[in-house]
Amino acid sequence: MIKELRLESWKGFQKSTLHIDPFVVLTGANASGKSNALEALHFLGRSATGVPLSTIVQGDNNAPGLGGGKDGARHEGEDRFALVAVISGEKNDTDFEYRIEVSVKGAPQLHAESLRKITYRKTGRVQSDIQLFFTDVCEDDQPAITARLYNRSQGTPRALGRQATILSQLYPEASAQALKSTICEGVICVREALSKIFILDPVPSHMRSYSPLSDNLNSDAGNIAGVIAALDGPRKKEAEENLAHYAKELPAREISNISAVTVGHFDSDAMLYCEEKWGEETLCVDARGMSDGTLRFLAILLALLLRPEHSLLVVGEMDKSLHPSSAQLLLDALRAQGKKRAIDILVTTHNPALLDSLEPEMTPFITLCHRNTETGASQLTLLEDLPMLLKLLSTGSLGTLAREGKLEAALQG
Repeated sequence: MIKELRLESWKGFQKSTLHIDPFVVLTGANASGKSNALEALHFLGRSATGVPLSTIVQGDNNAPGLGGGKDGARHEGEDRFALVAVISGEKNDTDFEYRIEVSVKGAPQLHAESLRKITYRKTGRVQSDIQLFFTDVCEDDQPAITARLYNRSQGTPRALGRQATILSQLYPEASAQALKSTICEGVICVREALSKIFILDPVPSHMRSYSPLSDNLNSDAGNIAGVIAALDGPRKKEAEENLAHYAKELPAREISNISAVTVGHFDSDAMLYCEEKWGEETLCVDARGMSDGTLRFLAILLALLLRPEHSLLVVGEMDKSLHPSSAQLLLDALRAQGKKRAIDILVTTHNPALLDSLEPEMTPFITLCHRNTETGASQLTLLEDLPMLLKLLSTGSLGTLAREGKLEAALQG
């Protein structure tokens, strides 16, 4: 699973690190850089599957590019950016460090890439550090890049394209075990971890229409009904029961049932329905009559229920459109189901009420996103690394400190 993300000359960041744990809360004021950090995960996830780098950065007819395009992808004054992901291996004593550097001077293309396997002793000290592959120095006008694959010497040279990552180009051979076993292990582990990143940003207006049956939830959750309806019998029943179990605790009314029903002559489309209890009366409401908060609540839960083990679910502005009590309910559900299903979860928020609801034991898993007052660069700081944290908390709750700007003030000294 992903343990760490390092940002180098990426968007508003000069150099910063985001630590990934089983449950991470990323908080900060508007325009502090939270969305930019999430876009780095988006970039890594798509690039690992072989999507051309220029397509990820600039977009095409199938998907939008990064905010700001290629000019917005790098820090001001730079013509390249780099992202580093540290990923745990199957054994507890092994990490893989993957680094990709992209040039945006012209059309976005690969500038450098490497993958290391690091093994640790029981004491925590490094036992071995192997470069599974790395690239030679490459000028911007060169059409190909030379990757050197581990062979206990200078590395076996391999000329590869610069439009997609080395990782994605080696993956077919690694899957077929056509490379050295240690290279196959690293490439497969890193590629699968990155490709399992799912960034969810539910758009309630997209969820109110009939949607075609589908195997995969879209990032906007617009096809939520089609995804539930397409599940096989037992999985569909389990998903609907789980959604209803948590939704019934939402304030204002009791939701007794959630279902996705197919419609049309060929049963190829579906609509989401819920049954609400008002005293002795039960009302059936479809997605067109559900609130934005209810739809976002259901979409986030469904995404978690459908994610494979050892994946990362990212939810931007988790509590958007939600009543504080509903946000707390969703937070508890995410933590419980994430632990049960071995899924890491990263959420962003700037809601003081939600921050106040976090228990003290969550302190090591809260990261502050903020701007350097001198350079304007975005930075990421663990809450527990905040100077004089205990003294600050003695003057008010975490939500109060955030609302009054005291966290950012403490970071600036």
